[in-house]
Amino acid sequence: MVFMTMLTGVRIGNSSELSYFDAGDMRLKRKLTVIVDTDRGLEFGTVELVPFLSNDVRFNGLNKVVRIASKSDYLKNKKNIRDAREAFKRCKNLVYRMNLNMTIVDCRYTFDRNQLIFRFLSDSRVDFRALARDLASVYKTRIELRQIGARDKAREIGGFGQCGRKLCCSSFLKDLDTVSINMAKNQNIALNPNKINGVCGRLMCCLKYEDKCYSDCRKCLPAVGSVVDTDSGRGQVVSVDILNKKYSVSVNNAIVEVDCGSN
Repeated sequence: MVFMTMLTGVRIGNSSELSYFDAGDMRLKRKLTVIVDTDRGLEFGTVELVPFLSNDVRFNGLNKVVRIASKSDYLKNKKNIRDAREAFKRCKNLVYRMNLNMTIVDCRYTFDRNQLIFRFLSDSRVDFRALARDLASVYKTRIELRQIGARDKAREIGGFGQCGRKLCCSSFLKDLDTVSINMAKNQNIALNPNKINGVCGRLMCCLKYEDKCYSDCRKCLPAVGSVVDTDSGRGQVVSVDILNKKYSVSVNNAIVEVDCGSN
């Protein structure tokens, strides 16, 4: 028996990612604000995807949209935002006083104020237990301090990459996978930080999802510097054109182009 679920995509706070919820029989439109049930408690969000039917088992047992937000819900959310701004300032002052190696990025309450969530950047592990205790004593709620990476922050801020297009991380990439320097080498890109790093200062995400294509294209190509036989004689490979599957060989002081894509 196939079970169908009416799903909707909701953006919570300023998150760049959508969370999916069971919409039930609610008639929801884009940009409508709703109250949703999450693992952290109730949250205030905005509908980004109108409800649609799905039989994907991965969505079985999803949390539900509780209700369409009322005026009082809207006002409560505005108060939560104002209070979170004050908490953000206090937390930054405490971090400075405690000399902690961390940069507070943002802060928000869950809608029901069961949690106060701070996100921070740091290049190392941080012992923030004393900070959490001080914050909990002031705000009388559960405190969560969550470390995020520079790439996560770039995803939320958005922007444009060297290619002139919107950042991959904030447009279509769902998972920020590990990117290695070998992926840049595989594309024959000059290892210049200005060329291979994104706006976040980390290796560009496109190096990862383009890597399989480059690896497949390289299979028939010899390494630069290797000696190969051509129709014009034996020579040394001086350059490769990966995507076009061609390489150039120096034979008797002449350059011969070999197309292995047509083989």
